[in-house]
Amino acid sequence: MSGLGVTLLDGGMGRQLARMGAPFRQPEWSALALIEAPETVQAAHAAFIAAGAEVITSNSYAVVPFHIGEDRFAARGLELADLSGRLARQAAQSAATPVRVAGSLPPLFGSYRPDLFEPERAPEIARVLVDGLAPHVDLWLAETQSSIREVAAAARAVAGTGKPLWVSYTIEDEQPEPGAPRLRSGEPVEQAVRAALDLGAEAVLFNCSQPEAMGDAVAAAARVIGSAPARIGVYANAFPPQREDAAANEGLSELRADLDPDSYLGWIRRWVGLGATLVGGCCGIGPEHIARIHAALPELAAQTR
Repeated sequence: MSGLGVTLLDGGMGRQLARMGAPFRQPEWSALALIEAPETVQAAHAAFIAAGAEVITSNSYAVVPFHIGEDRFAARGLELADLSGRLARQAAQSAATPVRVAGSLPPLFGSYRPDLFEPERAPEIARVLVDGLAPHVDLWLAETQSSIREVAAAARAVAGTGKPLWVSYTIEDEQPEPGAPRLRSGEPVEQAVRAALDLGAEAVLFNCSQPEAMGDAVAAAARVIGSAPARIGVYANAFPPQREDAAANEGLSELRADLDPDSYLGWIRRWVGLGATLVGGCCGIGPEHIARIHAALPELAAQTR
């Protein structure tokens, strides 16, 4: 933690790898670099650390059958999860200042698609990720979770590891009712936050949704958490609104031109004012955005006092 009251996360790994010229295509997404050019993964981590990130997330988001295929996951899933953790840990150890590593626990059956969740298969897939990442990470980040069921499965998978759990939900970009934010499953954010706390989460975050949707979610989380010690976080994406049946990685979505580092910092200021103390970026938010936030950390810290 920065000691300033706000902790800076990294940005979107997949798009950063693509920008760097790393191997990158569907369906493997960010896992392709892990398989074919792991040095680029470590370089991407290093870029975010150089920009000021205090927490980096393992490149394990696409290490699931949905992306790398059933056969490859069965043969190499544990190896690739371990590699993603080791690369992040090596990057953190090379940093001049302390950097923590979050182990990414992604949606196991496709992003934005809670309807595809298979509770019977979830434990076996999650166990591979947890076993591979556990030696290398400081905390667990169950991210881009579209439903409470997904989060419950992640919490069960990491139970007994002795490492903190952060839960990050993705919410509907176009909320049907202002002031009443919902997950992509349709479940109310307040209900989802309570569920995360009941499952032992030390932080509740919101990611991979548009910045415009995040404020109401942060406010809802703050109402539920109150004076409890749990933290609130946000790392938005730079995508245009996603349709309800979209999968987050079904294609290379265009990125918004209006979310430059200065404009994204404006959103960060708003979220910190509402109670967020963990901030960073998701898809399309790069090291230049993180560097701009880092430069503003003293100002942001003043908002939390």
